[in-house]
Amino acid sequence: MLGLTYFLVTISLVYGQIRHFNWAEPDGATYDVVDTTRNTIGNSLERLTSMRQVLADYKVDAYIVPTSDAHDSQYLSPADARREWLSGLSGSSGTLVVTANEALLWTDARYFTQFEMQVDTSLWTLMRQGTDPSIQNWLTSNMALDSVVAVDPTTYTRNAWIPLETALKASNVTLEAISENLVDIARTNIGDPPPPRPNNDLIALTVDFTGRRSSDKIAELLSQIRSAGASALVLTALDDIAYTLNLRGSDIPYNPVFFSYLIIKDNVSSPENVILFWGNGVLHSNISDHLQSEGLQIQTRDYSDIFNYLSQYSNSLPIDSTIWLTNDASHAIFLAAESGNVNIRSTLSPVALIKCVKNDVELQGFRNAHIKDGVALVRGLRWVEEQVAAGANITEIDVSDKLEEFRRMEVDSHGPSFATIAGAGKNGAVIHYKPPLEGSRVIGRNDMLLVDSGGQYKDGTTDITRTRHMSASPTDAQRMTFTRVMKGQISLATVVFPRGTVGHTLESFARRSLWEVGLNYGHGTGHGLGHFLNVHEGPSWILSGPSSTDPGIVEKMIFSNEPGYYEVEEYGIRHEDVVEVIAVTKDADHIHAESIVGDFGGAGALGFHTISLVPHQTACLDVKLLDDLEIKYLNDYHARVLATIGPILKERNLTEDFEWLERECAPISRDAAILVKTSPLLMVVSVATLWLRT
Repeated sequence: MLGLTYFLVTISLVYGQIRHFNWAEPDGATYDVVDTTRNTIGNSLERLTSMRQVLADYKVDAYIVPTSDAHDSQYLSPADARREWLSGLSGSSGTLVVTANEALLWTDARYFTQFEMQVDTSLWTLMRQGTDPSIQNWLTSNMALDSVVAVDPTTYTRNAWIPLETALKASNVTLEAISENLVDIARTNIGDPPPPRPNNDLIALTVDFTGRRSSDKIAELLSQIRSAGASALVLTALDDIAYTLNLRGSDIPYNPVFFSYLIIKDNVSSPENVILFWGNGVLHSNISDHLQSEGLQIQTRDYSDIFNYLSQYSNSLPIDSTIWLTNDASHAIFLAAESGNVNIRSTLSPVALIKCVKNDVELQGFRNAHIKDGVALVRGLRWVEEQVAAGANITEIDVSDKLEEFRRMEVDSHGPSFATIAGAGKNGAVIHYKPPLEGSRVIGRNDMLLVDSGGQYKDGTTDITRTRHMSASPTDAQRMTFTRVMKGQISLATVVFPRGTVGHTLESFARRSLWEVGLNYGHGTGHGLGHFLNVHEGPSWILSGPSSTDPGIVEKMIFSNEPGYYEVEEYGIRHEDVVEVIAVTKDADHIHAESIVGDFGGAGALGFHTISLVPHQTACLDVKLLDDLEIKYLNDYHARVLATIGPILKERNLTEDFEWLERECAPISRDAAILVKTSPLLMVVSVATLWLRT
């Protein structure tokens, strides 16, 4: 116990030396921004020259181009991919600063090599985050007195705007909000305008999937608005709006959301106190009928009317009224709300706090979605292994396509939840790797293959990673790291903790086995998942550092559990499952249930229950490194996977898939220190024997 205490109290010191990213999946959409020849290195000068001409026309000395949209979305529509168009750098992270003489691109270590490949280095300078001066420091040091730095205020949150404005003001530099996006103007001036903003049809999500009517959600928010003494709540995050209205869309790749704003007013004299800004403001009859069936009446307006409407509404309110804005709202939204003589309340979105705790229908939906996803993954993993073993030229992109094909065969599938990471050999060590459409690596018999993928179903959103060696004969180093990552995942999966614990205090459990031998990984260990919404959902996370908005973990939250290890230029390993937060009592479905003697002084004991249902490749484990609890956990888990997925495969006459699953779920034994490979009958006996021992 003393050793563990020392280990925990030194976490903050160690984490200060760790370079990490928030999560292992890409945190931005990956796509081809344009299909013209203008977005190439050879045409970079044309794009940059056009941008500088626009700066001169607007009398701007420096222009900031973040990777962002008007809703602070993690994933972007091609209409908002301005940083990528101007610089040529794809990927999920980066901010540009353009002046008359400088073109600078700030990004993190994931994209240093990619910068050299995609960007004209004779025109652009790479600014390495964490090494080179920050954007704020560079601007304050290099901009002349009385110069003007400009930003599109819809692409900057108020939280980001204020510290930059304050720092520049101290250096006699003005930060100016220009409502027209200057990159869009530069694009149009050279005949390459941005693509139109998507406005796809909406999807009605019935109470059978949501577990709660939209009118009930609005009523809860109205109660909070009144308690806060506010006149209105303005929602700008797209997933908040989709969740509140029980609607989904397809305007952003992988994210079932739609471009919109939502204002909820405390106006008891009118039933239509909910105003949706979407498209041209006209809803299709099926969506209107859906909302009416849920007891909700709303007004609809054109998406672009939000700023004028909010400004006029602010001016119409009595003095000292309050408008409630969320802290992820853009600077432009704040400016509009501040038009009148009103007070602004800025907090974490109340919807974010509601939707991160799932109701019983949503939880059952998640479980159902992971059963369907398990079927698709079992079929996909069996397919790639047998194809590679037969000598077929299977590429990484083939794996991605095959998984999408199998997922789309399942009921209520709506495609992937993010771009599949299928990294073979050294590509598996690239944390945010996405196989290219052309020139994707052929998977070899000696490759370790890391597959991180997810699906969108009306029931819920999935995210799972399995790492498998194509011949089940890894090197000693691969076997050791594979096992230690597995020990870390089991450690987090089986932990018991007090209700209200914040996520970052748990993360070290997943790292401890790697840390014992001086190894680590460069991403966070867990994120929340939306219910048929964004695959990354806050405000709760299991990250290396604290989050100021983390409300603490409670029952019915959903997280990923995904430690990893990456040997650069050689291989990558990640084991990821999705887990449900449960109360741990003596009756709970938890490995420590029988040992529970307290509830942390009344706080309540919580733990995780794994709902992903895909076997791990136990043939790659060094069983000698596993303790008895870890072996029991794996054997219990695989017995559950086989009992759940097996009958579905048999019912569909997927005999080869069932036989593969049966072999992969065979229990492991410390006595033999190898897999127990048995006939189907003997395997059932083995599983039964293990259950009787527990």
